[in-house]
Amino acid sequence: MEKQDKIVVLGFDVMIDTAIVNALYGQGFENVIEVVQEQVNLSRQKEVESFFEREKPDYVFLTAPMAGGLAENQEHLADFFYQNMIVEMNVIHSAWKNQCKQLLFIGSSSIYPKMVLQQEQGVEGEDLEKTKEANALAKFSGLKYCEFLNKQYGTNYISVIPTNVYGPKDNFHVEKGRVIPAFISKLHAAKINKRPEVSCWGTGSALRDFLYVDDLAEACVFLMRHYPQGGTVNVGTGREVSIKELAEIIARTIDYAGEMRWDKTKPEGLPRVALDISRMNDLGWKAKVDLEEGIRRTYAHFLEDMS
Repeated sequence: MEKQDKIVVLGFDVMIDTAIVNALYGQGFENVIEVVQEQVNLSRQKEVESFFEREKPDYVFLTAPMAGGLAENQEHLADFFYQNMIVEMNVIHSAWKNQCKQLLFIGSSSIYPKMVLQQEQGVEGEDLEKTKEANALAKFSGLKYCEFLNKQYGTNYISVIPTNVYGPKDNFHVEKGRVIPAFISKLHAAKINKRPEVSCWGTGSALRDFLYVDDLAEACVFLMRHYPQGGTVNVGTGREVSIKELAEIIARTIDYAGEMRWDKTKPEGLPRVALDISRMNDLGWKAKVDLEEGIRRTYAHFLEDMS
């Protein structure tokens, strides 16, 4: 990837889009186009095809399409499945049709089977977590389409499977957001309103690996520059934390001293989601931002956006 190449970043996830664009500019790439939904409706095949025929990008970053927290994923199964499928197919096909040099597609760890250490090889989309099934099947299809194009036409498209991503510009809706932004909103509101306790879903024992969005962006640019063979690569920190520990870190950051009551009647997803990140580490890349620092930065941006 040369500094003068035309690079397109597009998708539904403003948080990841923005971080990748910033990472590219930070490394000296200047010919970067960030496509927002208002400019090109990615759900419409003709609009996507016209955009690619007009711009002829050299490199494409297709960021995570529609995604949400546990409740949001369960409530909008059909919406997430349809939107993710159609956007992925439109963009990946148009990139191939217009002979883009390389494409990087960001998938989801929900595509892996339950209860195993999740490795890149042997991804078959079986035994999926039901609370994320619609999103998982759509992302799995995008990954497979990249894989099939690589096999049939010799492309070198990359599918990145990240752990749980968080950071500035995330969706901080208490019910629709992912776990970290939802906790930040809930605990911040509890602090402001001097509530003595908050209710949290599940037992708090589930283990997760959380990846700051700037680290994901740097990993994606790194792979586009240093992984020419294409294929699937997991990206994470390799450090797991329980949801209860996560909530306590966020409470300390926000300075909320109330009690967190865990509602065991509510779902909490899989007991553990763990990615094998040895392939990425072997390439010489590791995440830089630890969880407490990432949450501190995220909360600071949250407060800025509120002011």
